[in-house]
Amino acid sequence: MRSSILKSLKPDIMVEMLENAFLSENWDRILNTSDILFSYAQCIYEERQDLKSKGLPLSLGVVMPHSLVYYFGFSHLMRGIAHQKQGHYNQARECMSKYADLGWLDGLDEEGLQLVEEFRFLAKTNLYTLDILVGKTDQLEEYVVFLQDYPEELLPGLDSILQAVFRHVMNVYELLRTFAQQFTEFGESREEANPSYYYNYCYYLAVYHKRAGRHSEALECILQCIILAHKSHNDGDFRNCMALFESLRDRATEEQIRQYQEVLTAVLE
Repeated sequence: MRSSILKSLKPDIMVEMLENAFLSENWDRILNTSDILFSYAQCIYEERQDLKSKGLPLSLGVVMPHSLVYYFGFSHLMRGIAHQKQGHYNQARECMSKYADLGWLDGLDEEGLQLVEEFRFLAKTNLYTLDILVGKTDQLEEYVVFLQDYPEELLPGLDSILQAVFRHVMNVYELLRTFAQQFTEFGESREEANPSYYYNYCYYLAVYHKRAGRHSEALECILQCIILAHKSHNDGDFRNCMALFESLRDRATEEQIRQYQEVLTAVLE
């Protein structure tokens, strides 16, 4: 894409497009848009380096809402997420290595240096996730310590661990008991930073309990899922939850069936 076209783009609009594509799970769109955002950031960086070499003020170049390192980091971050969701783990790891090390950028101010550290932390977090997903179970104990130190990462972290359980032979029952209180608090507060993580956790946990023969625990998780899917108006998730509940209906208590029917009634109203 020509530099004149790139410099005319609005980077924050591209960031918003990437966030919307993430919510709709459109991974191909994320790959395409993140490529454009990276090209934009690279173009502006080269322009600034040219101005600097000529002794001209940077104010002659494009002015952006955020530090330039933000757009470099965000483009690599979103591209890595898309590759991971598509199962392209080597490409995802390559993206992580790029936003883990953004200190090479010239002229970083205080905001830029802070962003470098934030992206380095995100890379560390996401690398743990990737290692667990590909079956590096030797990382599990270290990852648990990390989650205890950074509880804000707990929901997406346990979500990833439960996904890995279905791909690899892993016994995480005691691990889940370790964090049981925190998840009770998540469910009671209803103030999750990302409700989709809480839904995914409950759904995968329900399947995990069902496979282990813990039907009562599975049904409690399914009921949580049904409520969350209804509130988020996600018909696909709601249907999945219904199917899972019906597969265990004969194991449900009268109270669990009553709660289930209450949600169904609410949907019809």
